[in-house]
Amino acid sequence: MAFKDQIFLASQYLAPHHLVSRGFGLLAESRSPEIKNYMISRFVRRYRVDMSEALIEDPRAYACFNDFFTRALKADARPLDDDPANAVSPADGAISQLGPIREGRIFQAKGHSFGLTALLGGDAERAAAFQDGEFATIYLSPRDYHRVHMPLAGTLREMIHVPGRLFSVNPLTASHVPELFARNERVVCIFDTEHGPMALVLVGAMIVASIETVWAGLVTPHKRQVRTVRYDGAAREPIHLERGAEMGRFKLGSTVIVLFGRDRMRWLDQPSVRGPIRMGETLALPTDRHPAVDAV
Repeated sequence: MAFKDQIFLASQYLAPHHLVSRGFGLLAESRSPEIKNYMISRFVRRYRVDMSEALIEDPRAYACFNDFFTRALKADARPLDDDPANAVSPADGAISQLGPIREGRIFQAKGHSFGLTALLGGDAERAAAFQDGEFATIYLSPRDYHRVHMPLAGTLREMIHVPGRLFSVNPLTASHVPELFARNERVVCIFDTEHGPMALVLVGAMIVASIETVWAGLVTPHKRQVRTVRYDGAAREPIHLERGAEMGRFKLGSTVIVLFGRDRMRWLDQPSVRGPIRMGETLALPTDRHPAVDAV
């Protein structure tokens, strides 16, 4: 391992994650023209952001950096797979891992995995619906579109905010930080779909100032305890979102983990690691229409 990588990994354990993230969050919300225009223009140049896809193409027209970072795209920028039975990618990014959930563990990187139950907030009953199911981990790079959308139409059952660390999330930390995704702060959203249960786990990371959902607004940061909100009782109106609808967003990017139950969906591509993917592209096929015998 290169010396600079060793220094970076050491800094991940020593840095005051939440203090750094909140400090950057304050800057990202600044309405000062000098601050926000400098941050946005520098970001666009460094990461070669394609502003022609954005609904508002002029970087200086955004009120703050966070508004730019969570920018909406033009209506035709992310067409959906034509077959409504197929699950689509919830976000722009790169599929870092995908495959089966084995013995309650999810593959992270060579030599590392993390627990399904821990990822979902420590509730074994909640995790049981996904035992021996399937997972996909999608990493959002800084230049990507950072709104998260529904892979399938679904009705929200519960939302869980799980407090934790804010390690950076990238291939280096995934390869060297044990249980990375089950240690970082995250928002778990459980949906009922035509193809069984589906979970979308929005994982926080260093300088990710907050995670929002379309039904609850700002979810993180919050008090340092697991918080569960159920949406399947009489106290709250059911929340149904169509396939491709926005469900949440990151204020600075991170990772989305998609979970399906056993024998419900199979991934479009094998082997487990695939490159870039865009929101709306085909991610998985229903097994009742595409039996497992067809899979590699």
